[in-house]
Formats: sequence, C-alpha cells, structure tokens
Amino acid sequence: MAADKSNREGESPNDDESGQFPPAGPEAFSSDPATGEPVEDGAFVEAEGPDVETPSEGALNDDDLSFLDAVSAGQADDLAAERLADLQRVTAEYANYRKRTEANREVERERTVGDVVKILLPVLDDLDRAEKHGDLAEGPFASIAAKLRAGVERLGLKPFGTTGEVFDPKEHEAIFQQPTPGVEVATIADVVETGYYLGSTLLRAAKVVVAVPNG
Repeated sequence: MAADKSNREGESPNDDESGQFPPAGPEAFSSDPATGEPVEDGAFVEAEGPDVETPSEGALNDDDLSFLDAVSAGQADDLAAERLADLQRVTAEYANYRKRTEANREVERERTVGDVVKILLPVLDDLDRAEKHGDLAEGPFASIAAKLRAGVERLGLKPFGTTGEVFDPKEHEAIFQQPTPGVEVATIADVVETGYYLGSTLLRAAKVVVAVPNG
C-alpha cells in the first residue's frame, strides 16, 4: 500500500495513462493544415493566396484590343485607310462577279432559246416566200403568219437584211454578185433568206444578191 501510494505520489496530475500531456483546454491546440501536427492557437496565421482574376466569359483579350495600340501610336488614319481599301476591293470583286454571272446567264438563255428558234427558221423562210408571191395578202394563213412572227419576236428574234442596204460581210452572205451601173459601193439587190439576231447573238447571216460597181 505504501509503494502504491508512493507511485501515485510520483505521478503528475496532468499525466494520463498514455504518458502524454492532455491539452489545457478544448481550444488550446489546433492542427497545422499543412503537416497535420498539433499547433498552439495563435502560433500561425493562415496565409491568403494572391488575388487571381479569372477572365469572365466574353471578355476581350489583348488581340481584340490591339487596335487601341495602333490608335495610341497615331496609326488610326492608316488603319482606317487600310480597312476602307479592303472594303472597296471586296465590293468591286462582288460587283464584277455579279456582272459575269448575269452575262453568263443571258448567254445561256439566248443559246437555249436559239436552239428552239432555229427549228422555226425554215417555216419563217416559207412565209417570206409566200409573202413575195402574194399568197399572204389575205386569208387565214396571213393571220397565222402574223401570230408566229409576233411570237418569235417576243423571244428576242430580230430579222434583218433588206434591199438597198449597204453590204456588210459580217452580217450578209453574198451568194451572187451582180455588176450594176451607177452603183458605187456593194449594195444588197435582193434578199434570198432573211438574217436573224437573237438578242445580241447573230443567229443566221442573211443570204443576199449583191450589186457591185460595174468594172
């Protein structure tokens, strides 16, 4: 009992069974968040990290604001002139593209219509011959001929080649030359087949008899 009492007297009142000192109070110690070791309160202060700005959605970057550098450097006029030149170039290219497209469309339309109208040219030639012989002076055929000619004219078909015109080798095909007194330049004496234009396209040259100067 004396030994037991002696042992008890040698123990510190703060010692627990594990041989470690218990904390003085419930808030006397804290844990280091980095190491996990117990640290007395007030021994450290949690450091705050540097402020980091995160770019918000849709924020402008340096490339977007690069034009401000040009303005601040006194290059605003040059930059505006360059942008204007680019706009004018694009506008001119688009205008040329539209012109080419419209011209190609018109050429294609004339070609398609021309293929159809060419089938009717022999019929128009027969009507011209009948008219020369007086067969279309009156009657139902005269009305039919007028309607057919009006229809092809609405498609853009234009006849040319009449007696007394000056001969033009670009439009007229001379099937016979007739020396004629008093004629100073080659002139159409008779039209064998009427020539036709479809829009600006020469569909068929006029076949003519040409009166030329005598000798």
